[in-house]
Amino acid sequence: MFHVTREIDFCYGHRLLNYEGKCRHLHGHNGKALITLESSTLDNLGMVLDFGDIKAVMNGWVDDNLDHRMILCRHDPAVELLKKLNEPVYLMDDNPTAENIAKLIFDITAAKGFPVVEVRLWETPRCYATYHGV
Repeated sequence: MFHVTREIDFCYGHRLLNYEGKCRHLHGHNGKALITLESSTLDNLGMVLDFGDIKAVMNGWVDDNLDHRMILCRHDPAVELLKKLNEPVYLMDDNPTAENIAKLIFDITAAKGFPVVEVRLWETPRCYATYHGV
């Protein structure tokens, strides 16, 4: 198997509902997503996929939807206030943990037609979550 990985850096804020630690408060991260694609064959240029193609589609999606936004659970009571203030918000059905954000990026990458097998989301320089396809 061949694998290629594209790294996407972005900034986001979030908070976790029903959580007793510091992350129950609104706060931000300099996140990094590593999107890994897999193929048993290479194209006529000898590539799984051109890195530029991954960048054009997935960097664009992350920039438009997650970068410099508050990523919140749609049931978070802060959503109404942030929307009233015209603050950019991305809503998830689940708590916006690193694990759930990694799965979100995986699912979007797959929906865009890429042969994704793993997304790793670095929340801090020392902490990351990984989601593998089933």
